[in-house]
Amino acid sequence: MLTNMIASWRHVFKLDPQKTLTDANLERICQSDTDAIIVGGTDGITFDNTVDLLGRIRRYELPCVLEVSNLAAIVPGFDGYLIPLVLNATDVKWVIGAQHEAVKQFGGMIPWSDVLGEGYVVLNPQSRVARLTDSRTELSCEDMTAYAEMVEQLLNLPIFYVEYSGTYGDIEMVEAAKRGLDRTHLFYGGGIQSAVQAEAMAAVADTVVVGNCVYEDLAAALKTVKAVKG
Repeated sequence: MLTNMIASWRHVFKLDPQKTLTDANLERICQSDTDAIIVGGTDGITFDNTVDLLGRIRRYELPCVLEVSNLAAIVPGFDGYLIPLVLNATDVKWVIGAQHEAVKQFGGMIPWSDVLGEGYVVLNPQSRVARLTDSRTELSCEDMTAYAEMVEQLLNLPIFYVEYSGTYGDIEMVEAAKRGLDRTHLFYGGGIQSAVQAEAMAAVADTVVVGNCVYEDLAAALKTVKAVKG
C-alpha cells in the first residue's frame, strides 16, 4: 500500500524532469541508499521529459513516485502519484480547483489506490511555486500547527509537506508543524545544501527531501543520505 511505503521513507531525492542530469550522476543518486525518488517540478514539466526521466530511473530498483503539477505530464508506470493541495494559496485553484478539474476529466481512469493527497504549505515567497500559487507565506508557528492539525484531523491526509523551495527553512516552523501531527507523515523540502542541514531537519521531519542540491553540488547531496539515515 502506498501509504505504508511512504511511511518508511526517511530520505528522498526530488528530480525535476526539466533539468539536465547525466546517466552517471543518475546512477550515483539511485544507488545512494536513498529511500525513493520523487519526480516533480513547478514549470516546464511535459509528458515527454517526464516519461524520459521515469524510463531512466526504472533501470534501478527503488520506488519512484510522481508529484503531479501538470495534467498533461501524468505518465503511467510510477509506483504512486502525489497530489498537492497548497493550503496557504490565496487562489483556490491550487487548493482544490485544479484537482477538481483533473477528477472531472479523468476520474474513471484514476488508479485511486496509487494516489495520495499532500497538504502543502509553501513558505519561500521568492520561489516559483509561491508566486504561481500566490501563497500567503508570512505565517506564524501557530499558523503552522493549525495547518498541520487541519491536514490530519479535518482533511485526513497522509502527508503534510513543509516546502521552502530553494531556501533553507526555519526549523522552528517545522517543529510547529510536527506539534500538530500524530498520524500524518511530515515531509520537509527546501534549500538543503549539506549533511549538517539535512541531519538537523531529519531530527524533526519524518522525511527529508533533497532537490536542487543534486544539480548544484551532487557530492554534497549524496552525503545527505547518510546524514539523514544514520
